[in-house]
Amino acid sequence: MKGLTVDQISADRVTFLAQQYWSPDTRDSHLPFDPQVIDDVYESEVRATDFATRRIVVLELSQYLENYIWPNYSENASSAHLMSVVILVNEKFRERVPAWDSFVKHPQPFSDFLRHLMKACLDSTDKFSQKEQTHVVVFLNHLYNSIETDLIRNGISHTVSYNILECLSEGQLQAVLKEFPNWSKALKRTARHRKKLSGVELEKFDFDTNFLYSLMQQFLKKLSTIPAGEEEVKTDVVHYCERFLELMIDLESQLPTRRFFNTLLHSCNLLVKCQLSSLATREEGKLFSQLLHILKVFGQFEINDNTGQPLSDLDVMKIHYNQVKRVQSITFRNFPQLTQFSFSSVAAVDDTETLRQFVEQLEDDELKNLCKLLHLLPKEDENECNRKYLIESMLWKYQRRISQLEAINRMPLYPTEQIIWDDNIVPSEYFSGDACLALPKLNLQFLTLHDYLLRNFDLFRLESTYEIRQDIEDIVMRLNPWSAEDRNVVFRGWARMAQPIVNFAVCEVAKPNVGEDKPSRVRADITVNLSVRREIKSEWEALRKHDVCLLLSIIHPMAFPNPEGYFPDEWGIRYIRGCEVEGMLDENGRVIEEGPEPKPELKGETRTFRVWLDCNQYKIDMDNIKSNDGGEDVYETFNVLMRRKPKENNFKAVLETIRDLMNTKCVVPDWLLDIILGYGDPGAAHYSHRENALATLDFNDTFLGFDHLKKSFPGYTINHNLKAVMRPPFKLSFEDQKSSKRPAEEEDNKVEKVIHVEPYVVPSRGPYPYTVPRKNRVQFTPTQVEAIRSGMQPGLTMVVGPPGTGKTDVAVQIISNIYHNNPAERTLVVTHSNQALNQLFEKVIALDVDERHLLRLGHGEEALETEKDFSRYGRVNYVLSKRLELLDEVTRLKESLGVAGEMGASCETAGYFFLQHVLARWERYLSLVTATPGKPVNVQQINELFPFHVFFSNAPQPLFKGKSYEEDMEIAEGCFRYLGNIFTQLKEFRAFEMLRSGLDRTRYLLVKEAKIIAMTCTHAALKRRELVDLGFQFDNILMEESAQILEIETFIPLLLQNPEDGRNRLKRWVMIGDHHQLPPVIKNMAFQKYSNCEQSLFTRFVRLGVPTVQLDAQGRARPSICALYNWRYKNLGDLPHVISWPEFRIANAGIFYEYQLINVDDLEGRGESEPRKYFYQNLAEAEYVVHLYMYMRLIGCPASKISLLTTYNGQKELLRDVVEQRCARNPLFGRPHKISTVDKYQGQQNDYILLSLVRTRAVGHLRDVRRLVVAMSRARLGLYIFARVSLFKNCYELQPAFSILAKRPLQLHLAPWEYIPTDRPYTQLPQDKPVVVKDVTHMSSLVHQLYSEVCSTIQAVAGIGEAPGVMATHELPPDTGARYDSDEETTVEKEESESSMLIVNEVDNK
Repeated sequence: MKGLTVDQISADRVTFLAQQYWSPDTRDSHLPFDPQVIDDVYESEVRATDFATRRIVVLELSQYLENYIWPNYSENASSAHLMSVVILVNEKFRERVPAWDSFVKHPQPFSDFLRHLMKACLDSTDKFSQKEQTHVVVFLNHLYNSIETDLIRNGISHTVSYNILECLSEGQLQAVLKEFPNWSKALKRTARHRKKLSGVELEKFDFDTNFLYSLMQQFLKKLSTIPAGEEEVKTDVVHYCERFLELMIDLESQLPTRRFFNTLLHSCNLLVKCQLSSLATREEGKLFSQLLHILKVFGQFEINDNTGQPLSDLDVMKIHYNQVKRVQSITFRNFPQLTQFSFSSVAAVDDTETLRQFVEQLEDDELKNLCKLLHLLPKEDENECNRKYLIESMLWKYQRRISQLEAINRMPLYPTEQIIWDDNIVPSEYFSGDACLALPKLNLQFLTLHDYLLRNFDLFRLESTYEIRQDIEDIVMRLNPWSAEDRNVVFRGWARMAQPIVNFAVCEVAKPNVGEDKPSRVRADITVNLSVRREIKSEWEALRKHDVCLLLSIIHPMAFPNPEGYFPDEWGIRYIRGCEVEGMLDENGRVIEEGPEPKPELKGETRTFRVWLDCNQYKIDMDNIKSNDGGEDVYETFNVLMRRKPKENNFKAVLETIRDLMNTKCVVPDWLLDIILGYGDPGAAHYSHRENALATLDFNDTFLGFDHLKKSFPGYTINHNLKAVMRPPFKLSFEDQKSSKRPAEEEDNKVEKVIHVEPYVVPSRGPYPYTVPRKNRVQFTPTQVEAIRSGMQPGLTMVVGPPGTGKTDVAVQIISNIYHNNPAERTLVVTHSNQALNQLFEKVIALDVDERHLLRLGHGEEALETEKDFSRYGRVNYVLSKRLELLDEVTRLKESLGVAGEMGASCETAGYFFLQHVLARWERYLSLVTATPGKPVNVQQINELFPFHVFFSNAPQPLFKGKSYEEDMEIAEGCFRYLGNIFTQLKEFRAFEMLRSGLDRTRYLLVKEAKIIAMTCTHAALKRRELVDLGFQFDNILMEESAQILEIETFIPLLLQNPEDGRNRLKRWVMIGDHHQLPPVIKNMAFQKYSNCEQSLFTRFVRLGVPTVQLDAQGRARPSICALYNWRYKNLGDLPHVISWPEFRIANAGIFYEYQLINVDDLEGRGESEPRKYFYQNLAEAEYVVHLYMYMRLIGCPASKISLLTTYNGQKELLRDVVEQRCARNPLFGRPHKISTVDKYQGQQNDYILLSLVRTRAVGHLRDVRRLVVAMSRARLGLYIFARVSLFKNCYELQPAFSILAKRPLQLHLAPWEYIPTDRPYTQLPQDKPVVVKDVTHMSSLVHQLYSEVCSTIQAVAGIGEAPGVMATHELPPDTGARYDSDEETTVEKEESESSMLIVNEVDNK
């Protein structure tokens, strides 16, 4: 699509036809449907262009599928009509836009279409070309991967159901039924069902039954036509074979499609035939062979196809032994020459070579007879005489296989040169989506937990490898290696992140552990010369234990490397290995240990690092040397040591964590396992389906009053004691929750929705003002209350939080309620980013939560906007200082009571003092003042007899009111609770007296003391092993930003603890996110598009139908701005304050509209430009955006309230340059609050957003509606979008928003006479005519004129500067103070910039 302009699209023949027949813009003047148009368009636009993506995109953008070919599909549709649908749906999948909406909207043609499609798949004539057949197979794969859509699932279910077992030969079928006896009942049902059918219905049923079997036979026939040797093979045939294997892999990797299909696949011996095919041995078949390897893994996956249960290693071994014993039994009876085989132990004959030797002894007829007796051959191969095929079929079925787990444990975790530059495994950055790749996919469902972890392990490893490849290529080009005359490599350049190696030596190879064949440890010393700048030298010396580095061998680089060539060959990269830093060596050759003591200063520039090498990789390399008769030793060739940025260098720790999970018996809670794998009832984990759901809940301070409570439960009858004073807090009992019936049983006998409300009084905590608990002040909406209720219940809670709906406030209230209602339980809080975690944590701190129970793990704690330190060591210091403070209070209490001795010396002595003196006095006091029948107590006695008057003399006086007995007794009891709390805390702190080291104290704090522990998902993945080893435990997890967290990073926090008695103690899992906004960031487009890596677990749960609570009232934006994105959500309304608060009632000064779409034409004949690949810029839009920013500043708008956003990094850099040139040094303008991309601005907001969409040739990635939602929802008061309107307005995915935007003028309307502050109401336009800005040049002159007027009104003109000049790019000064997003920014810089942002409470709390 590159290079296609809007004018070209407008002048295109397709556009002309669209206007006549299907364009929504010309709906009233459409010509009648003409099937010949479809045939002509297909021939001229698709076939004639050889399926050019450029032409297909034009058709797809014109809404050809939605408005013409699908609504008009019928049983008489032509093959061109069929293929048009196939091609356009495939294009939608390639573009990653919703593909089945039209099908669901018009389901009537689907049955006929599916029948035509399946017949086209099996067509053996030349009606469909090879390329068309490939497209049909791709479409078929999309169908089987979309089983969550009811229409599609119902259509294809018969093709993968038990009826397909009829395709097996009689012998194969009997063998299968012997293994799975209950399948015979299913086949009997099939037979009974067939008897009821006749005519067309019977023909259709038989066609569905035989469809996949026939399809595989057709594929094998096509595969057999590929010649061996050097003879040319058609590329289209190879692509077809690759796509077919992809289809087989996807059918095998989902349990609903695999259950019976796996048996059918093996009955055809498809894997054996593919392995023996000519294509598998040809260079063109490299990808085919890699796909075949993946298919083999799934084909023999350790799972019971009948039950879907995972098979243990013992189960697999038993099955294998039984199979081999059966072979031995048959050979004993029929083949006397195999007597030795028949009487040998299974372990002695089941390895591949031994088994082959025995089978090779048989003659051809005997071998064929053995295969028949074992039922190895399908019906088509019963007369097969190919000896090699028969032997391989035997070996495939009966050879011993290495378990997948064993293979994973033998795998090196660091990437090597073979993987890094293999484009089939680690694709290049620019993946178009047209090709098939040898990568696993993250689908809706997974076979087992092991399969789930395995796929995530592979994809995380390969995504990390891709990032490593980028770093290596950048560093090697900077080093600029050159081969000298003596064949040594000289580095003519320099790189901050790499140093030439002076000396490399392996210093230790430890003996293998028992049962292993690899070394238990391999260590090496690496010496480098750090003759570099001081700060860079410090960075190298700051390498910490467990930091990962890379070792490069660069040998014989080309004198003039070709940028288009194979990178390792051009730059001489021969080997790449990874290592892990143990530490830097001191002058005595000892590792400098990390600790509080300062590191010794070393003399000179030479530094030596001791590293751990990968033991698996070392064994592989040594075995290769032996097998190659003393070949090159990899470890003698390294000449470059490379490090990486710490933030991007955690891949090994995460991979080790996943591998540890695969080796551990992962105990996922029973109520969660099926949902995580994608099976069973999606609502089974919701509290409404849980037997342990709580009928009575204490909502604490959730409700502001009784009226708020009543409004929070519409549809419920509220019962309460009419005599009680209805003040919060409240306990609520739900009648509908008390029922033990399941929802299915309640249809006829529904439980009445009644709530019994019981108010209660929180006991006094003491006489001091600071003991009064802090209360919630947010008036939650009904859906927010339902989310809080669900979060307090045991089970899985999923909250969908559209922009501005107060997700964080809901999360904080759930945490607070769980903390108060379940004081013995511990809650883990996990988010994607440090910024979100800090925002949430700051709100938790503000509620009634004891400080000693809060702990923040990770490096982002420094950005918390509080003077208190909530890190591990900060909390230890708090406990120690609090202990001293409490012991001083004990001493004061002792003196007030006149007790002798050092009672406040320690927590232990304080405990004795409490029991012997404080508690004794209190019990004596109670015995005197407690009223009993016949013994009234005078109110004055409560005051007179109170034993702690002296201690509480510093409390507000008088301590007792003397008005009533109940009131004064509550005051007295409150005072004792205050004292009791002192001694309770000291009892908890006693462990800190016994533990002396800071490390032990932090561990105790983490494992025992803290009740609310917060960390990022990355920290959880990195530190899992450490946390589990410490015995870390928790009962509840709350995850914020769940839709932005990778699948595996969401899953790992569930398993941060060891099981208790074989069960996971997790009780609640609350996930809060928004799948309608942007997903996790995946840098490589292939992993993002092909492997679906960007799918979060939250999004997958939503697709599976797991119940969610969607927050339905936003408090961020004006209602009119919210209308630009609320169509994406169900019933998203507005909170009252977005209408009532002053800033929302007042119009945006100086601008006619609160939002506007502004058309931007080319500037001097230029629209979008591309200085380097995918680095899009648009100078006209950049200038326009910056000039509007300057205009807003001149009329009085603060810079902190304006953010400049764009959809591309290239435009972000251009905007930054323009701002630096025109505004940065001018005090009248300054820099805006943020210049950022839309993707990086997710989760943030500002009053005014100026948005540049950049593109003028193609819509680009804004077609992803999630990006559109984020872009439209960042503004509170004003949103101004700069774009090429003709390009975006007709885009199908963007129409809901752009149809609203296009109703207003497409030229900017200003009121330059109006300044801030203004009193013009939001609903009223300025009375005078607007200044209509024609283009960016006009805007420039307007700003120049306004600037001159402002300057003339200011007396102290000096220092303001000249009027804004022409744009010129230049480098930034060393420290501009700008707060910009940057791809290169450090964590600290990012946190500083984000922490300074204006945070607006998005929920009405007034």
